[in-house]
Amino acid sequence: MVSRIERELQHGAKISEHAEDIWNWSSPAGKLRVKRRAGYFLDLTHVNSHHSVLEIGCGTGIFTENIAVSGAKIIAVDLSDTLLQVARQKNINNCIFEQADAHKLPYNNNSFDIILGSSVLHHLDMEIALNEIFRTLKPLGKIVFAEPNMLNPQILIQKNIPFVKAWLGDSPDETAIVRWRLAKTLKEIGFINIKIFPYDFLHPATPGSLIHIVNDIGRIIEKIPIFKEIAGSLIIYAQKGTKS
Repeated sequence: MVSRIERELQHGAKISEHAEDIWNWSSPAGKLRVKRRAGYFLDLTHVNSHHSVLEIGCGTGIFTENIAVSGAKIIAVDLSDTLLQVARQKNINNCIFEQADAHKLPYNNNSFDIILGSSVLHHLDMEIALNEIFRTLKPLGKIVFAEPNMLNPQILIQKNIPFVKAWLGDSPDETAIVRWRLAKTLKEIGFINIKIFPYDFLHPATPGSLIHIVNDIGRIIEKIPIFKEIAGSLIIYAQKGTKS
């Protein structure tokens, strides 16, 4: 029987040549979404050159490039060495790319000031991975992740109907996040100052001529309590507390 890890490795090898297209980061709207998401990573962590950062699920390094402008010392890991080969071609000076399984991180306890990732937790056994993140994070260290929101209608269909999932290029085991469930899990593990909020109504397929108006309307909807819940993505922030 093929394991979850093996399926993810097969998926990484399959998509490596066109991963950023499949992940919808290469379109004009996708590039704007990358910039905004990376902005959350930088702003919420206040990352600077004194920090040690672990990026989980770095893929082709598209977000690694954006985080690297902070000058922080970055270790960026991914399960797929095929994707890492693409990332290494970006030649990011203050970053080391390593192959690692987020369920068994090869780092000591209390190693990192900041741990972050884009669209990675929903590929994992989240409870196992979050416990590993907690272990390797320094006390009061920060996490920031951006993940798909299960309450978004498209994502709800995409993550739960197998033929749609395959057609859109998802891996077999990936899902999406329900924010109050994740908040409960984070609290149980020992994280504090937990903030999870929905954002992003800009679809990556938005035509270039409509990007600004769609983006502006989306920013307005994000401020409306009920409607914001169906935004496409979630930002997840927390700090490591001290377990009793």
